[in-house]
Amino acid sequence: MTREQFIKHAEGCQKALRRYLTALCCGDSQLADDIAQETLVKAYVGCDGFRDAAKFDAWIHRIAYNTFISSRRAARHDASVEEARHVVADGAGADRTFDYEALYFALGQLPGHERSAILLYYMEGYSVKEIAEITDSRQETVRQHLSRGRVHLRGMLQKDTI
Repeated sequence: MTREQFIKHAEGCQKALRRYLTALCCGDSQLADDIAQETLVKAYVGCDGFRDAAKFDAWIHRIAYNTFISSRRAARHDASVEEARHVVADGAGADRTFDYEALYFALGQLPGHERSAILLYYMEGYSVKEIAEITDSRQETVRQHLSRGRVHLRGMLQKDTI
């Protein structure tokens, strides 16, 4: 893939990539932007070896997912749930990401593999097979993560509405 082709494809997928990362980062749009930028730099550096332009979106999401996982490992932030609720509640002047506070909080409580499967499937529209490729998992594992993630989310969101 040439640099010009990369730029064209990257411009077309930036909105979806940012949306995915914002949800993966539980509404932290600044962290999502940092990871998106790092993702695009990594992809740009490696685009010479990429050949299948039809799979560009899945390729960039895989890089984003791996970059997110790496950033989580590096951060090793151990904030308590109550501390997280306090941070979310103090976001009065924040952007519209706090309109979905309960959803982001619930997503934040999911194990990372369930959260990623839910976001890729429901927000980005990837198939189970594509998610398996992005996350380097088996299809059955992805189905299991989706099933468990739905159950966990339903339980957490129903508690918030009662």
